[in-house]
Amino acid sequence: MERKEPGPSGPIPLRERIHHFTWAWFTLTMSTGGIALLLAVTPHRFHGLTTIGTVIFILDVVIFFILTSLILTRFYLFPGTFTQSIYHQTESLFIPTFFLTISTLLSGIQLYGVPSTGPWLITTLRILFWMYVAITFSTAVLQYHLLFTGKPLTLQSMTPAWILPVFPVMLSGTVAAVISPSQPPHFAIPIIVAGTTFQGLGILVSLSMYSNYIGRLMTSGLPSPNMRPGMFISVGPPSFTGLAFIGMANAAIKVFPQTFVVGAIDVPTAQVLKIVAVFTAIVLWTLSLFFFCISLLATLCGLRQIRFHLTWWSFVFPNTGFIIAMIDIGTAIGSQAILWVGSVATVVQVMMWLFVFVAHAQAVLKRQILWPGKDEDHDS
Repeated sequence: MERKEPGPSGPIPLRERIHHFTWAWFTLTMSTGGIALLLAVTPHRFHGLTTIGTVIFILDVVIFFILTSLILTRFYLFPGTFTQSIYHQTESLFIPTFFLTISTLLSGIQLYGVPSTGPWLITTLRILFWMYVAITFSTAVLQYHLLFTGKPLTLQSMTPAWILPVFPVMLSGTVAAVISPSQPPHFAIPIIVAGTTFQGLGILVSLSMYSNYIGRLMTSGLPSPNMRPGMFISVGPPSFTGLAFIGMANAAIKVFPQTFVVGAIDVPTAQVLKIVAVFTAIVLWTLSLFFFCISLLATLCGLRQIRFHLTWWSFVFPNTGFIIAMIDIGTAIGSQAILWVGSVATVVQVMMWLFVFVAHAQAVLKRQILWPGKDEDHDS
């Protein structure tokens, strides 16, 4: 493919701007959905908070349909761009953000929709969960196959975005943790097992990627300032795995058999799972804390040189999982101090979402994105 020159300085038709509407725009909806989930679980609540969360969730649904319509319009108006987006080494890495949005929508439907509807929605969520697992696993395998067989990537170009293809199927565990408590036990148990299976797959693949990531940082130094917000992606996998394990262990208390026999001793099944899950979550959360601090320090050091890019939404989505995992750990061990830190972090995270949202809108108006030569479909 030919290298694209920087875009024109004058006005261009709306059609041409839609030409550069990429998958990375779904970072907006996955982050907005994450905020809705965070508001649903934050521990110190006030009257009307659930309503605010519901409004944000509905807003996320509306934006999701708008973005989906826009990217379908791009593929319709410019034949061949769908295939190009799949094979493009940069844009293809953001395809998972579409599925990550769906994972937040499924969880949001459970938290905001199920309490106000009948059992039909519980059945619908169960069906959607299994569809989600099958599609995201297949997509992860296909995406990595294309990355393995395409133009070789170098260690110097390694970013946490390489984790993104496995991220959606990994969040099967997070979705399972949210929806399984409302499912009948004979349906909930397979959902929990599947959630554990694919959450485990995701975190193991992520850990293998982390070795390359650390190696890249040690040998090549920090990425350019504009790329540093994407470093926060590394915060997500351990955080979401920790909260998924605790959530599925909580669900197991309701649906698993009461005991299993070890020798002549009856051992409480779910309680053992809960203890293991909590301590595993603490270890994983600490790993997330390490990556959070590394990413924060790197971003602050290059702050004056950073201009807006859609990876700024990495300030929101991965860190939302980080905060929810902290809240779940605080709840599990009964620490009010941790829960208060979680509540304060929730306020900060909502403010961060507002900041990035405004910056996103300004970037469109200032032609920093959605412009020829400035988006993920650009060949550099």
